[in-house]
Amino acid sequence: MGRDLKYTRNIGIMAHIDAGKTTTTERILFYTDVIHRLGETHDGAATMDWMVQEQERGITITSAATTTFWDYQDKSYKVNIIDTPGHVDFTVEVERSLRVLDGAIALFCAVGGVEPQSETVWRQADKYKVPRISFINKMDRAGADFFGVVDKIRERLGMNAVPLQIPIGYEEDFKGIVDLITNKAYVWEDQTQGASFVEVPVPEDLVETVATYRTVLVEGCAEESEELLEKFIDDPGSISEEEMIAIIRKATIDLRITPVLCGSAFKNKGIQALLDAVVKFLPSPMDVESIEGTNPKNDKTETRKADAKEPFAALAFKIATDPYVGRLCFFRVYSGSLQAGSYVLNASTNKKERISRILQMHANKQNPIDRIEAGDIGAAVGFKNIQTGDSLCDEKHPILLESMSFPEPVISVAVEPKTQADLDKLNAALTKLAEEDPTFVVKTDPDSGQTLINGMGELHLEILLDRLEREFKVEANQGAPQVAYKEAITTNVKHRELYKKQTGGKGKFADIIVEIGPAEETVKGLQFVDSVKGGNIPREFIPSVEKGFRMAMQNGVLAGYPLESLKVTLLDGSYHNVDSDALSFELAAKMAFRNACKKARSVLLEPIMKLEVVTPEEYLGDVVGDINRRRGHLNGISTRVNLQVVDAQVPLSEMFGYVTALRTLTSGRALSTMEFSHFQETPKDIADEVIEKLYGVKY
Repeated sequence: MGRDLKYTRNIGIMAHIDAGKTTTTERILFYTDVIHRLGETHDGAATMDWMVQEQERGITITSAATTTFWDYQDKSYKVNIIDTPGHVDFTVEVERSLRVLDGAIALFCAVGGVEPQSETVWRQADKYKVPRISFINKMDRAGADFFGVVDKIRERLGMNAVPLQIPIGYEEDFKGIVDLITNKAYVWEDQTQGASFVEVPVPEDLVETVATYRTVLVEGCAEESEELLEKFIDDPGSISEEEMIAIIRKATIDLRITPVLCGSAFKNKGIQALLDAVVKFLPSPMDVESIEGTNPKNDKTETRKADAKEPFAALAFKIATDPYVGRLCFFRVYSGSLQAGSYVLNASTNKKERISRILQMHANKQNPIDRIEAGDIGAAVGFKNIQTGDSLCDEKHPILLESMSFPEPVISVAVEPKTQADLDKLNAALTKLAEEDPTFVVKTDPDSGQTLINGMGELHLEILLDRLEREFKVEANQGAPQVAYKEAITTNVKHRELYKKQTGGKGKFADIIVEIGPAEETVKGLQFVDSVKGGNIPREFIPSVEKGFRMAMQNGVLAGYPLESLKVTLLDGSYHNVDSDALSFELAAKMAFRNACKKARSVLLEPIMKLEVVTPEEYLGDVVGDINRRRGHLNGISTRVNLQVVDAQVPLSEMFGYVTALRTLTSGRALSTMEFSHFQETPKDIADEVIEKLYGVKY
């Protein structure tokens, strides 16, 4: 501890599924001497994929954190790494990791290029303003196209991709790179598994390409500063390597460029250069703007610098359940320091918590440490009540940091324990899983009393049910997957609701006149406007009206599904000196919602998924025909290395079991990826079917 923060990097590795994130992390750990034997994802032996479900499926499910050190120019750099999943069902893991990271490595497959989930994680990184290095992996695969991927990053992601390396050879012949900053060529030695490399002359067939790209790079650096521009005009070769590195670093941190490198993680090629690039171009905690938050005592904005001497401030970004130590809270320290055994204030709940132990994580292994300082990522044990996104701070200097927003679940499954004895165990286990994962929501159906679990996709719920059985020893029966529909109203309606009840003694009275209608497009949830004049409704009752509508939105009038958004304008009303109270106005609002929505043309909204299918050309007609049968809308078809890429939008209700159907249709040769896009009005015949299934009657 007490390290210079200049030499710390907090980075994540993000990419589309199967681009090689976990393999790259494994190589980084190997070259930084954290592990001494390489584990492969496909063998289920990768260090960072420690969950049984990850090892069986060869995919990353949960983001894993580790700390390592890398020596560059006689300085030892501390690198905290988070390896994130690529599958869209676990997008929450990427979201919460990016929220607390200073930089990221964006991995792209040299064949697949910018794939759908690449775009999703890139947008998430844009949202949190995370600088990125791009690493084009799998250069040894048939169909690898370095410059094609660079162009795709520019076109599809809108980012100025700046190559810092040119590959020597492609596919089986990929054997080295030309470094455009030093203008030197390097070839990896096969007998050392790519661990060592030798400098060679730039191959003759690349001399022209290297000269072109290096000129562009040098000119780009010169344009960044007047001093360098003058120097460049006088002598184009006078700009030094150090000056170029400093300029590239600044442009990367300012999110104006993404430096592009290449390699093959599986063949151990290009990893050392990638680590050098991490310390050269990605920001330290000191290079990132001071974190802003709100003082809960006076609602004033305050800032915290990345400095151990500042008051303590941290953000809890992940909760995990450990069989040995109980609830583990992963957090990023933005300022100050924390000693094991001391107290912190959870500004989100306004409760004091004692941190009994602080741990440095290495996948699922824990190393206890006495103290953690600004700029670091760690885990703590001892929290009684904590959730993802909570702010932890010094009791005397409270600060509430901006929390995180998570996508809403789109699919639900009914579960019940196989035996009555498992009922309590099931509820306790589901509560723990919901604590860990903000996109996993447990509800009870008010009509049937069934327990419904809601998640981001079939795989998401399958993994959670698997964990129920293995980790919590609870066996559960499950129903067929159901779509998580929503409701909306499409017209404005003015409505008066008079709630009056006399029971002998004090009665109930509330009278409200409201206008309800669709909310503005950018608004999620309730948009409440108070237009009451002259005290016709006392001010203390108006929050109760808002609360009544907010609660009523959880169950729409069509089929009991929640409303995504609603605008309510409270126009007027009246009250009774004795009989009116807060509860009366809350109940009046709930009744007004039900009665007004019936007149406001309620519609059912269904989740629409963005689908990409990569298929050999001979199956294209069958794939497109199948998408059309599923009520899909075709956006376009493009070519990617002798394969056809179908881009479409399809309702989720038509997509259950699609992977199996596609496999059958294409003899197992096509791949598909699907992610949530938006909600859209359900066609009337389908809506009628959904409502009839629920209630046994047509709407």
